[in-house]
Order: sequence, then C-alpha cells, then structure tokens
Amino acid sequence: MENFKKDITKREFIKRCAAFSAGVTIIPKALYGSEELAEEQASGRKEAMFQEETARGIMCRICPNECVLKEGELSKCNNRKVIRSKLYTLAYGNPCSVNVDPIEKKPLYHFLPGSRAYSIATAGCNLVCLNCQNWTISQTSPDKTRNFSLPPEKVVSEAGAKICRSIAYTYSEPVTFYEYAYDTAVLAKKAGIKNVFKSNGYIYPEPLKKLCNVIDAANIDLKAFNEGTYLKLSGGKFQPVLDALKIYLDSGVWLEITNLVVPTWTDKSEEIYRMCKWLSENGFKNVPVHFSRFYPTYKLEQLPPTPVDILNKAAQIASSEGLNYVYTGNVPGSEISDTKCPGCKTTLIVRQGFRVAENSLKDGKCPKCGKSIDGVWN
Repeated sequence: MENFKKDITKREFIKRCAAFSAGVTIIPKALYGSEELAEEQASGRKEAMFQEETARGIMCRICPNECVLKEGELSKCNNRKVIRSKLYTLAYGNPCSVNVDPIEKKPLYHFLPGSRAYSIATAGCNLVCLNCQNWTISQTSPDKTRNFSLPPEKVVSEAGAKICRSIAYTYSEPVTFYEYAYDTAVLAKKAGIKNVFKSNGYIYPEPLKKLCNVIDAANIDLKAFNEGTYLKLSGGKFQPVLDALKIYLDSGVWLEITNLVVPTWTDKSEEIYRMCKWLSENGFKNVPVHFSRFYPTYKLEQLPPTPVDILNKAAQIASSEGLNYVYTGNVPGSEISDTKCPGCKTTLIVRQGFRVAENSLKDGKCPKCGKSIDGVWN
C-alpha cells in the first residue's frame, strides 16, 4: 500500500478511496487515450462547431449574438468558452434536466399525437427573456447545475428503453447545446427515433440547415412581432427568427409556432394581426399556431395572467387571416386545444391538458369529408 500511495498524488489517492467506498469505479485517465480527452469528458467539453478566428478573438458562428471571445472568456449563452485558442462547448453529454413527456407538452399537436418524447436540456440560453419560466437553468452555466452523465449514445438507448418515439431538445435553448443535440440526433435517426427541437429560433442559416438534415419537427417561439419589443423582452433581434422559420419550412421539418401573449408586451391586436398576416402571406397557413397564456414569472412577476378573452381574440384574428390550425395553450378546458378539420369543421382530436382523449383521424384524413390534415401522424 505504501508503494501504491507514492505512485499517485495525495489528491488522487483520496479521490479513489472515496469512490471505492461509494461503490464507484474510477477509470484512470490514461485509459481514455489522453489526459485532455479525459478532462473534456468529465467537464462536458467538446470543440465547438461553427467557429471562426478573428483579429479580436474567436467568433462563435452559431447564432446572431456573434460572441467574439478571448482566452478564458464565456459566451453570452453561458456554455461556450475559449480554451487554448479554440472555442469549446461546455454542454456536451451533461444535461441538467431529463424527463419523459407527452409530445403535446412541447407543444406539438400535429406530430405523433399521444406519443412520448425523451426530453433533455443543458444549462444555457442565447436570449435573456424577462418572462422565462425555466430561468433557473437557462440563465446559468453547466458548471452551476446538477447534471446527469448522458452521452449521445446513452440518450438514444434510454429513449428506446422508455418507449419514446422521439427525443426532444427542450426546456432551455437547444441552439446553445448544438453539438450535443446534433450528435444525438444523428444517432437517433439511425435508430429510427425522431428528433424534436423546442427552440427560440435564434440561429444562423448555415448551422440551421445542417441541423434540419436530422431534425423531424420543431416548435419555435415567435416572441413578438416588433423589433423593439423583441429586443426589450428577450435581448435578441427579430429578423433572424423570421429567417429561421422560413428555413425550417423550406427544409421539410414539421413546424409549429408558439406565441406567448404577455400582457402590456405582446397582447395588442394590431401586432397579432401583423404577425398572422405575415404568416399567411409567407406560406405558413398550414402551420399550427399556439397562442399561449402567460403566467407571472421571473422578471415579470408584477404582471397578471393573460386574460382568456385576449387569447380567444388572437385565435379569431389568426383564423380570419386564413391560418388553418389555431390553438390556445395554458388554458385548461378550452376547446381551442382540439384539432378540427379546416374543411367541414369536424372535431378530430380531443385533448384534455397534455392527454389525447380522442383521435378519429383515418390515415391522416378527416373521416367525414376525406380532407387530408397537415401533420406527421405515423
């Protein structure tokens, strides 16, 4: 034992003894192939995709924040850092939240209704929304959260074991754990498991187009329809989100859109009308739109919940502009959560909260009039 202790540091000896008493096996760093690789796997680090060297530092090219970072500096999303003159993600294989959810919770109403999604999130977000409901994980970094050890291959195997038809990258902002989500999605696709993004859509075209090769569905938050409001409410720009919506649509990814109606911020009928008109005129008539009820949270605790009549008014405006699938969310008992045939108005899918109570679709068609209903049903 005396010779053994001399061959390792005191810290390493204590670490191994503690692990042994807890029934944990410590794998020597040498077995990973190198100390650097072992360090990266332990810290959730991996070299980031879409980075560019500039005279001012390393630029991250994932999203419109365009963080330019010098050695040791952390990105605005809290999970990218320059280490040894390279940009690394700190959010790889270390999710802080793992759950099995109904797909309706994303919300996705026209994508494999009634199925389960294996949902993961890491800490971090590239926006700073005043109304964020998951701010405890979105507005911090991976080194400050309690994390699971789930590399991509384990996420896929766990999803399969729990009979989940999809993996959802959700809760925080998956754009900021892009590498982890992308690598997992590649493996999931090979295993026959679908991939779902719940995102703010704040991403540049090149990484988004690459992502669309492996993503099957997305719900994108369209937070406002005004440049000034977008900046004040979320800290982001407006146009990149519109550009992302078009890319998702053109790429064949099944798309749904959520608009959180925040009192005094995004509840004006004129702004809702402009948004619905833009969607109608730009090819989104058959994209489901969810008007979601706001509840006081984070930095907007002083506001009241969204009045239900304002949500209903928003739904009416959307329908009048030719949007075929309009829903209200966070309103228990509302029939505007049910899917109706845009042709004969027959109720096709009845929902109670996140549960599908009835589904009368026949091969993706209305059983009464035979109209095809847009979505991914099988």
